[in-house]
Amino acid sequence: MAERLLVGALKGGKNTKIVTLNGKKITKMPSALEKLSGLKILALQNNLIPKVCPEISALTQLTTLNLGNNLLEEVPEELKYLTSLKKLHLFRNRIRRFVPEACDGLQNLVLLNLNNNLLTSLPQEIGRLRSLLYLTMNYNQLASIPKELCLLENLSELHLNYNQLICIPGEIKFLKKLQKLLLARNNIEGLPEGICDLTSLRILDIAGNIVQIFPPQFQNLKLKEFYCEGNPLLLRQPVHAVIQDEVWSLQEIASRFVMNQLAENNPLLMQAVEHYPQIKDIISRGKECAICGKSFVTTWLECVEFVPPSKNWKISRNLQLIPLQKLICSYKCFNHRGPDLFGIAQV
Repeated sequence: MAERLLVGALKGGKNTKIVTLNGKKITKMPSALEKLSGLKILALQNNLIPKVCPEISALTQLTTLNLGNNLLEEVPEELKYLTSLKKLHLFRNRIRRFVPEACDGLQNLVLLNLNNNLLTSLPQEIGRLRSLLYLTMNYNQLASIPKELCLLENLSELHLNYNQLICIPGEIKFLKKLQKLLLARNNIEGLPEGICDLTSLRILDIAGNIVQIFPPQFQNLKLKEFYCEGNPLLLRQPVHAVIQDEVWSLQEIASRFVMNQLAENNPLLMQAVEHYPQIKDIISRGKECAICGKSFVTTWLECVEFVPPSKNWKISRNLQLIPLQKLICSYKCFNHRGPDLFGIAQV
């Protein structure tokens, strides 16, 4: 059956636009495909193909390639020749490796489906796929994602459910067009503050992680759907705790003075700091006190404020309050906190 279909396609030559050979138990990609230079859609799903043939490089007009549910072990270099490709389906293979060179020619790719593979990492070169709108990599073994992925400024959907992620890079703030971010069933301990800059984000799923607290301003996201069940979120259960001694290092005292003087545009310090890279590095890690608004480096106490989720959010069942991180610079400020701000204690 597969041979007869292929023969029929070959008779059409350059005029053949679509070849569908799904579920034909094919064990080798037909090298004769190189004769179909006008091909637009090639579907080879549900076969036994272990490798992409070199002849595929001739299919420069191809816009859709479906190799889902085969036996591929890598995202191959040959794909770089498919300069017209817009949709690439590689789900349910055995892919462990993403050949960096594969990204070189895929400048028009808008959809990449790598669900259900064995990927443990992604190459930095994935940042070259500048036209990408939809990237889905559910059910892999990714422990991290490269910050270069956050250069995909057109990305609308990012699916990373069921991986082994422990964190999300702060550079995610650059994905200004991201509308859907799915991170369910990973090992993520916290979300970066940059996630609050995603003004287009409408759906966020972090269910089944180990998040306890959310970054400041998180409640300002314009979400339509938010799922966070299965996380050990901090609860509003006040307990008595021993007050910490307020003892700062000399470096902390100096850093606070310098940062607050810079905030007032002290011309002498602004000029002097340029000559001391070490000082610039220290104050670059500065934070702002949630009470007094002044800058500091060492957090005296991490606090939590419980706020209700937006009425516009479709949320996880029983989520009544969202714990937001608030950092305090001193006992003096902590003593002047509002009634809804609590210190985080180990109980």
